[in-house]
Amino acid sequence: EKQRKDNEYRFNIIDTPGHIDFTVEVQRSLRVLDGAVVVFDGVAGVEPQSETVWRQADKFNVPRVCFINNLDRMGASFDRSLASIHERLTSHAIPLTIPIGHEQQHEGVVDLLRMKAVRFLGEHGEKIVVEDIPQNLVEEAKKRRDELVEKISETDDQLMEHFLEGKEVSVEALRSALRKATIASRLVPVFAGSALKNKGVQLVLDGVVDYLPSPVDLPPVKGVDPKSGLEVFRESKDDEKFAALAFKLQSDPYVGQLTFFRVYSGVLKAGSYILNATKGSQERVGRILRLHANSREELGEIQSGNIGALVGLKNTHTGDTLCDPEHPILLEQIVFPEPVVSLKIEPKTKQDQEKMGLALRKLSEEDPTFRLKGDTETGDTIISGMGELHLEIIV
Repeated sequence: EKQRKDNEYRFNIIDTPGHIDFTVEVQRSLRVLDGAVVVFDGVAGVEPQSETVWRQADKFNVPRVCFINNLDRMGASFDRSLASIHERLTSHAIPLTIPIGHEQQHEGVVDLLRMKAVRFLGEHGEKIVVEDIPQNLVEEAKKRRDELVEKISETDDQLMEHFLEGKEVSVEALRSALRKATIASRLVPVFAGSALKNKGVQLVLDGVVDYLPSPVDLPPVKGVDPKSGLEVFRESKDDEKFAALAFKLQSDPYVGQLTFFRVYSGVLKAGSYILNATKGSQERVGRILRLHANSREELGEIQSGNIGALVGLKNTHTGDTLCDPEHPILLEQIVFPEPVVSLKIEPKTKQDQEKMGLALRKLSEEDPTFRLKGDTETGDTIISGMGELHLEIIV
Protein backbone atom coordinates (compact mmCIF):
# COMPACT_ATOMS: atom_id res chain seq x y z
CA GLU A 1 0.00 0.00 0.00
CA LYS A 2 2.70 2.40 -1.05
CA GLN A 3 0.79 5.58 -1.57
CA ARG A 4 2.90 8.72 -1.47
CA LYS A 5 1.36 10.75 1.31
CA ASP A 6 4.09 13.21 2.33
CA ASN A 7 6.43 10.36 1.56
CA GLU A 8 4.67 7.94 3.94
CA TYR A 9 4.47 4.24 3.20
CA ARG A 10 2.94 1.22 4.83
CA PHE A 11 5.24 -1.78 5.09
CA ASN A 12 3.93 -5.28 5.76
CA ILE A 13 6.95 -7.04 7.22
CA ILE A 14 7.30 -10.71 8.05
CA ASP A 15 10.52 -11.69 9.79
CA THR A 16 11.36 -15.37 9.38
CA PRO A 17 14.08 -17.49 10.95
CA GLY A 18 16.66 -18.47 8.33
CA HIS A 19 17.35 -21.86 9.96
CA ILE A 20 16.58 -24.83 7.71
CA ASP A 21 14.48 -26.52 10.44
CA PHE A 22 11.98 -23.67 10.14
CA THR A 23 11.75 -23.86 6.38
CA VAL A 24 7.93 -23.74 6.72
CA GLU A 25 8.18 -20.09 7.81
CA VAL A 26 10.39 -19.22 4.85
CA GLN A 27 8.17 -21.06 2.33
CA ARG A 28 4.94 -19.46 3.47
CA SER A 29 6.46 -15.98 3.72
CA LEU A 30 7.98 -16.12 0.24
CA ARG A 31 4.62 -17.32 -1.07
CA VAL A 32 2.70 -14.27 0.20
CA LEU A 33 5.29 -11.47 0.12
CA ASP A 34 6.27 -9.36 -2.89
CA GLY A 35 9.93 -8.72 -2.06
CA ALA A 36 12.63 -9.82 0.39
CA VAL A 37 15.53 -8.30 2.29
CA VAL A 38 18.17 -10.98 2.74
CA VAL A 39 20.34 -10.31 5.79
CA PHE A 40 23.93 -11.54 5.95
CA ASP A 41 26.39 -11.47 8.81
CA GLY A 42 29.36 -9.18 8.03
CA VAL A 43 31.76 -11.70 9.58
CA ALA A 44 30.42 -15.00 8.19
CA GLY A 45 29.06 -13.74 4.85
CA VAL A 46 26.98 -16.34 3.03
CA GLU A 47 26.21 -19.27 5.34
CA PRO A 48 24.85 -22.67 4.19
CA GLN A 49 21.33 -21.68 5.36
CA SER A 50 21.53 -18.51 3.27
CA GLU A 51 21.95 -20.59 0.13
CA THR A 52 18.83 -22.64 0.88
CA VAL A 53 16.72 -19.55 1.48
CA TRP A 54 18.13 -17.88 -1.64
CA ARG A 55 17.15 -20.87 -3.79
CA GLN A 56 13.65 -20.78 -2.26
CA ALA A 57 13.37 -17.10 -3.20
CA ASP A 58 14.48 -18.01 -6.76
CA LYS A 59 11.78 -20.64 -6.91
CA PHE A 60 9.08 -18.15 -5.88
CA ASN A 61 10.52 -15.44 -8.18
CA VAL A 62 10.79 -12.97 -5.31
CA PRO A 63 12.87 -9.83 -6.05
CA ARG A 64 15.34 -9.07 -3.27
CA VAL A 65 17.85 -6.65 -1.81
CA CYS A 66 20.72 -7.66 0.49
CA PHE A 67 21.83 -6.17 3.78
CA ILE A 68 25.33 -6.96 5.06
CA ASN A 69 24.85 -6.53 8.80
CA ASN A 70 27.07 -6.46 11.94
CA LEU A 71 29.91 -4.54 10.26
CA ASP A 72 30.83 -3.25 13.73
CA ARG A 73 31.72 -6.79 14.89
CA MET A 74 35.29 -8.04 15.30
CA GLY A 75 36.52 -9.58 12.05
CA ALA A 76 33.77 -8.07 9.88
CA SER A 77 34.56 -7.42 6.23
CA PHE A 78 32.13 -5.92 3.73
CA ASP A 79 34.26 -6.92 0.75
CA ARG A 80 34.65 -10.50 1.88
CA SER A 81 30.90 -10.85 2.53
CA LEU A 82 30.07 -9.29 -0.84
CA ALA A 83 32.54 -11.65 -2.55
CA SER A 84 30.79 -14.62 -0.90
CA ILE A 85 27.43 -13.39 -2.29
CA HIS A 86 28.99 -13.12 -5.77
CA GLU A 87 30.58 -16.57 -5.55
CA ARG A 88 27.77 -18.55 -3.98
CA LEU A 89 24.50 -16.79 -4.80
CA THR A 90 24.53 -14.34 -7.70
CA SER A 91 26.89 -12.25 -9.80
CA HIS A 92 24.17 -9.59 -10.10
CA ALA A 93 24.60 -8.18 -6.58
CA ILE A 94 25.72 -4.53 -6.64
CA PRO A 95 26.56 -2.35 -3.62
CA LEU A 96 24.61 0.89 -3.22
CA THR A 97 26.29 1.73 0.08
CA ILE A 98 29.74 0.88 1.46
CA PRO A 99 30.79 1.12 5.11
CA ILE A 100 32.87 3.94 6.57
CA GLY A 101 35.23 1.90 8.73
CA HIS A 102 34.82 -1.60 10.18
CA GLU A 103 34.63 -3.01 13.73
CA GLN A 104 34.82 -0.21 16.35
CA GLN A 105 35.55 2.32 13.59
CA HIS A 106 32.26 1.62 11.79
CA GLU A 107 30.77 5.12 11.74
CA GLY A 108 28.30 5.11 8.89
CA VAL A 109 28.05 4.45 5.17
CA VAL A 110 28.79 6.08 1.83
CA ASP A 111 25.70 6.36 -0.37
CA LEU A 112 27.19 5.69 -3.82
CA LEU A 113 24.25 7.01 -5.86
CA ARG A 114 24.27 10.40 -4.13
CA MET A 115 28.04 10.31 -3.48
CA LYS A 116 27.53 11.43 0.12
CA ALA A 117 28.62 10.09 3.49
CA VAL A 118 25.73 9.30 5.84
CA ARG A 119 26.30 9.09 9.60
CA PHE A 120 23.82 8.03 12.26
CA LEU A 121 24.06 9.95 15.53
CA GLY A 122 22.03 9.94 18.73
CA GLU A 123 21.32 6.99 20.99
CA HIS A 124 19.39 5.03 18.35
CA GLY A 125 20.99 6.40 15.21
CA GLU A 126 17.88 8.53 14.72
CA LYS A 127 19.82 11.70 13.79
CA ILE A 128 20.84 11.25 10.18
CA VAL A 129 23.69 13.49 9.05
CA VAL A 130 24.55 13.72 5.34
CA GLU A 131 28.02 15.12 4.62
CA ASP A 132 30.98 14.92 2.27
CA ILE A 133 32.75 11.59 1.82
CA PRO A 134 35.86 11.25 4.03
CA GLN A 135 39.04 11.98 2.01
CA ASN A 136 40.44 8.46 2.39
CA LEU A 137 37.32 6.91 0.78
CA VAL A 138 36.80 9.30 -2.15
CA GLU A 139 38.88 7.26 -4.62
CA GLU A 140 37.23 3.95 -3.74
CA ALA A 141 33.74 5.48 -3.79
CA LYS A 142 34.33 6.93 -7.28
CA LYS A 143 35.54 3.59 -8.60
CA ARG A 144 32.56 1.75 -7.04
CA ARG A 145 30.09 4.32 -8.35
CA ASP A 146 31.43 3.91 -11.91
CA GLU A 147 30.92 0.15 -11.63
CA LEU A 148 27.42 0.72 -10.25
CA VAL A 149 26.43 3.10 -13.06
CA GLU A 150 27.80 0.67 -15.65
CA LYS A 151 25.90 -2.28 -14.15
CA ILE A 152 22.61 -0.31 -14.04
CA SER A 153 23.15 1.09 -17.55
CA GLU A 154 23.58 -2.42 -18.96
CA THR A 155 19.90 -3.08 -18.13
CA ASP A 156 18.57 -0.01 -19.97
CA ASP A 157 19.31 0.91 -23.61
CA GLN A 158 18.92 4.65 -23.21
CA LEU A 159 21.19 4.79 -20.17
CA MET A 160 23.70 2.62 -22.00
CA GLU A 161 23.88 5.22 -24.79
CA HIS A 162 24.47 8.03 -22.30
CA PHE A 163 27.05 5.92 -20.51
CA LEU A 164 28.99 5.12 -23.69
CA GLU A 165 28.93 8.79 -24.71
CA GLY A 166 30.33 9.66 -21.29
CA LYS A 167 27.28 11.75 -20.36
CA GLU A 168 26.33 12.25 -16.71
CA VAL A 169 23.25 10.18 -15.83
CA SER A 170 20.86 11.67 -13.24
CA VAL A 171 20.33 9.89 -9.90
CA GLU A 172 16.56 9.73 -10.69
CA ALA A 173 17.19 7.93 -13.99
CA LEU A 174 19.56 5.48 -12.28
CA ARG A 175 17.03 4.79 -9.50
CA SER A 176 14.19 4.17 -11.90
CA ALA A 177 16.29 1.81 -14.07
CA LEU A 178 17.54 -0.02 -10.98
CA ARG A 179 13.96 -0.40 -9.75
CA LYS A 180 12.93 -2.08 -13.02
CA ALA A 181 15.99 -4.33 -12.97
CA THR A 182 15.47 -5.34 -9.32
CA ILE A 183 11.78 -6.17 -9.80
CA ALA A 184 12.74 -8.27 -12.84
CA SER A 185 15.41 -10.00 -10.65
CA ARG A 186 18.17 -8.83 -13.00
CA LEU A 187 20.03 -6.90 -10.29
CA VAL A 188 20.22 -7.21 -6.50
CA PRO A 189 21.04 -3.99 -4.58
CA VAL A 190 23.35 -4.48 -1.57
CA PHE A 191 23.39 -2.29 1.56
CA ALA A 192 25.88 -2.12 4.44
CA GLY A 193 25.51 -1.32 8.12
CA SER A 194 24.81 -2.48 11.64
CA ALA A 195 21.20 -3.07 12.66
CA LEU A 196 22.01 -3.14 16.38
CA LYS A 197 23.26 0.46 16.30
CA ASN A 198 20.72 1.50 13.62
CA LYS A 199 23.52 2.37 11.22
CA GLY A 200 22.56 2.01 7.57
CA VAL A 201 19.12 0.44 8.15
CA GLN A 202 17.33 3.70 7.25
CA LEU A 203 18.81 3.46 3.74
CA VAL A 204 17.65 -0.17 3.52
CA LEU A 205 14.06 0.92 4.26
CA ASP A 206 14.38 3.62 1.58
CA GLY A 207 15.74 0.88 -0.67
CA VAL A 208 12.65 -1.27 -0.05
CA VAL A 209 10.48 1.65 -1.21
CA ASP A 210 12.76 2.58 -4.12
CA TYR A 211 13.57 -0.86 -5.53
CA LEU A 212 11.25 -3.61 -4.29
CA PRO A 213 7.76 -4.01 -5.81
CA SER A 214 4.56 -2.78 -4.24
CA PRO A 215 1.52 -5.04 -4.83
CA VAL A 216 0.51 -3.00 -7.89
CA ASP A 217 3.90 -3.52 -9.57
CA LEU A 218 3.28 -7.23 -9.91
CA PRO A 219 1.20 -9.06 -12.52
CA PRO A 220 -2.37 -9.98 -11.48
CA VAL A 221 -2.56 -13.06 -9.27
CA LYS A 222 -3.52 -16.23 -11.12
CA GLY A 223 -6.07 -18.77 -9.88
CA VAL A 224 -8.61 -21.34 -11.06
CA ASP A 225 -12.39 -21.01 -11.09
CA PRO A 226 -13.44 -24.06 -9.01
CA LYS A 227 -16.68 -24.44 -11.01
CA SER A 228 -15.36 -24.30 -14.57
CA GLY A 229 -11.71 -25.21 -13.96
CA LEU A 230 -10.67 -22.23 -16.13
CA GLU A 231 -7.83 -19.85 -15.26
CA VAL A 232 -8.91 -16.55 -13.71
CA PHE A 233 -6.94 -13.47 -12.71
CA ARG A 234 -7.39 -10.87 -9.99
CA GLU A 235 -5.71 -7.47 -10.09
CA SER A 236 -4.36 -5.87 -6.94
CA LYS A 237 -7.14 -3.30 -6.72
CA ASP A 238 -9.66 -2.43 -4.04
CA ASP A 239 -12.56 -2.45 -6.51
CA GLU A 240 -11.74 -5.98 -7.73
CA LYS A 241 -13.50 -9.09 -6.33
CA PHE A 242 -12.10 -10.24 -2.97
CA ALA A 243 -9.42 -12.97 -2.97
CA ALA A 244 -6.93 -13.85 -0.21
CA LEU A 245 -4.70 -16.68 0.95
CA ALA A 246 -4.52 -17.98 4.54
CA PHE A 247 -0.84 -18.64 5.19
CA LYS A 248 -0.46 -19.22 8.93
CA LEU A 249 -2.50 -20.29 11.96
CA GLN A 250 -1.58 -19.28 15.47
CA SER A 251 -3.23 -19.93 18.82
CA ASP A 252 -3.53 -16.75 20.82
CA PRO A 253 -4.17 -16.90 24.59
CA TYR A 254 -6.52 -13.89 24.42
CA VAL A 255 -8.57 -14.31 21.25
CA GLY A 256 -8.24 -17.99 20.33
CA GLN A 257 -7.26 -19.02 16.81
CA LEU A 258 -5.70 -16.34 14.59
CA THR A 259 -5.67 -16.93 10.83
CA PHE A 260 -3.04 -14.81 9.08
CA PHE A 261 -3.95 -13.93 5.52
CA ARG A 262 -2.70 -11.92 2.54
CA VAL A 263 -5.29 -9.97 0.52
CA TYR A 264 -4.56 -10.18 -3.21
CA SER A 265 -7.58 -8.26 -4.45
CA GLY A 266 -10.68 -6.47 -3.24
CA VAL A 267 -11.66 -5.33 0.25
CA LEU A 268 -12.82 -7.46 3.19
CA LYS A 269 -15.24 -6.03 5.76
CA ALA A 270 -15.64 -7.32 9.30
CA GLY A 271 -18.89 -9.23 9.79
CA SER A 272 -19.18 -10.33 6.15
CA TYR A 273 -19.36 -13.88 4.80
CA ILE A 274 -16.60 -15.36 2.66
CA LEU A 275 -16.04 -18.64 0.87
CA ASN A 276 -13.17 -20.95 1.71
CA ALA A 277 -12.76 -22.16 -1.89
CA THR A 278 -10.32 -24.91 -0.88
CA LYS A 279 -12.81 -26.59 1.48
CA GLY A 280 -15.94 -25.40 -0.34
CA SER A 281 -17.41 -24.02 2.88
CA GLN A 282 -18.62 -20.58 3.98
CA GLU A 283 -16.93 -18.74 6.84
CA ARG A 284 -18.10 -15.67 8.73
CA VAL A 285 -15.50 -12.97 9.31
CA GLY A 286 -15.56 -12.08 13.00
CA ARG A 287 -12.83 -9.57 13.69
CA ILE A 288 -10.04 -8.36 11.42
CA LEU A 289 -6.77 -7.49 13.14
CA ARG A 290 -3.67 -5.70 11.96
CA LEU A 291 -0.69 -7.00 13.90
CA HIS A 292 2.17 -4.84 15.12
CA ALA A 293 4.73 -7.21 16.67
CA ASN A 294 3.06 -8.01 20.01
CA SER A 295 0.24 -5.45 19.86
CA ARG A 296 -2.74 -5.38 17.51
CA GLU A 297 -5.32 -3.01 16.19
CA GLU A 298 -8.85 -3.87 15.14
CA LEU A 299 -9.91 -2.93 11.59
CA GLY A 300 -13.37 -2.41 10.14
CA GLU A 301 -12.02 -3.48 6.75
CA ILE A 302 -8.76 -4.46 5.09
CA GLN A 303 -7.71 -3.47 1.58
CA SER A 304 -5.97 -5.13 -1.31
CA GLY A 305 -2.26 -5.86 -0.92
CA ASN A 306 -2.35 -5.97 2.87
CA ILE A 307 -1.66 -8.63 5.48
CA GLY A 308 -3.88 -9.14 8.52
CA ALA A 309 -5.31 -11.80 10.81
CA LEU A 310 -8.89 -13.06 11.20
CA VAL A 311 -10.45 -14.22 14.45
CA GLY A 312 -13.14 -16.88 14.58
CA LEU A 313 -12.67 -18.90 11.37
CA LYS A 314 -13.80 -22.48 11.97
CA ASN A 315 -12.48 -24.57 9.14
CA THR A 316 -9.58 -22.76 7.47
CA HIS A 317 -6.03 -24.12 7.30
CA THR A 318 -2.68 -22.99 5.96
CA GLY A 319 -2.78 -22.55 2.18
CA ASP A 320 -6.57 -22.21 1.87
CA THR A 321 -8.05 -19.60 -0.46
CA LEU A 322 -10.61 -17.16 0.98
CA CYS A 323 -12.76 -15.31 -1.55
CA ASP A 324 -16.01 -13.62 -2.51
CA PRO A 325 -18.74 -16.35 -2.45
CA GLU A 326 -20.29 -14.95 -5.67
CA HIS A 327 -16.97 -15.04 -7.54
CA PRO A 328 -15.01 -18.09 -6.39
CA ILE A 329 -11.30 -18.50 -7.17
CA LEU A 330 -8.72 -21.06 -6.05
CA LEU A 331 -5.22 -19.67 -5.61
CA GLU A 332 -2.13 -21.87 -5.78
CA GLN A 333 -1.57 -23.70 -2.51
CA ILE A 334 1.65 -23.63 -0.51
CA VAL A 335 3.72 -26.78 -0.85
CA PHE A 336 5.73 -27.84 2.20
CA PRO A 337 8.58 -30.35 2.41
CA GLU A 338 7.99 -33.72 4.06
CA PRO A 339 9.27 -34.25 7.65
CA VAL A 340 12.65 -35.97 7.93
CA VAL A 341 13.13 -36.78 11.64
CA SER A 342 10.82 -38.71 14.02
CA LEU A 343 10.75 -39.10 17.79
CA LYS A 344 8.69 -41.07 20.27
CA ILE A 345 7.06 -38.79 22.84
CA GLU A 346 5.34 -39.65 26.11
CA PRO A 347 3.79 -37.59 28.93
CA LYS A 348 5.33 -37.55 32.43
CA THR A 349 2.11 -38.91 33.96
CA LYS A 350 -0.93 -40.81 32.66
CA GLN A 351 -3.17 -37.79 33.50
CA ASP A 352 -1.21 -35.65 31.05
CA GLN A 353 -1.90 -38.00 28.12
CA GLU A 354 -4.99 -36.13 26.95
CA LYS A 355 -3.46 -32.67 27.49
CA MET A 356 -0.39 -33.69 25.49
CA GLY A 357 -2.57 -34.99 22.66
CA LEU A 358 -4.51 -31.71 22.47
CA ALA A 359 -1.36 -29.59 22.58
CA LEU A 360 0.34 -31.63 19.85
CA ARG A 361 -2.75 -31.49 17.63
CA LYS A 362 -2.83 -27.71 18.02
CA LEU A 363 0.85 -27.46 17.11
CA SER A 364 0.41 -29.67 14.04
CA GLU A 365 -2.43 -27.42 12.84
CA GLU A 366 -0.15 -24.39 13.17
CA ASP A 367 2.88 -26.00 11.53
CA PRO A 368 2.36 -28.01 8.31
CA THR A 369 5.90 -29.48 8.53
CA PHE A 370 5.14 -31.05 11.92
CA ARG A 371 3.25 -34.37 11.91
CA LEU A 372 1.80 -36.52 14.62
CA LYS A 373 0.77 -40.16 14.52
CA GLY A 374 -0.03 -43.00 16.88
CA ASP A 375 1.77 -46.32 16.44
CA THR A 376 -1.08 -48.85 16.67
CA GLU A 377 1.14 -51.82 17.60
CA THR A 378 3.04 -50.21 20.50
CA GLY A 379 0.56 -47.49 21.44
CA ASP A 380 3.36 -44.88 21.19
CA THR A 381 2.87 -41.33 19.96
CA ILE A 382 5.33 -40.47 17.18
CA ILE A 383 6.11 -36.86 16.21
CA SER A 384 7.94 -35.94 12.99
CA GLY A 385 9.52 -32.69 11.86
CA MET A 386 12.24 -30.95 9.86
CA GLY A 387 15.16 -31.54 12.22
CA GLU A 388 16.31 -32.02 15.81
CA LEU A 389 16.06 -28.32 16.68
CA HIS A 390 12.53 -28.15 15.25
CA LEU A 391 11.31 -31.06 17.40
CA GLU A 392 13.25 -29.86 20.46
CA ILE A 393 11.45 -26.51 20.33
CA ILE A 394 8.05 -28.17 19.78
CA VAL A 395 8.61 -30.45 22.80
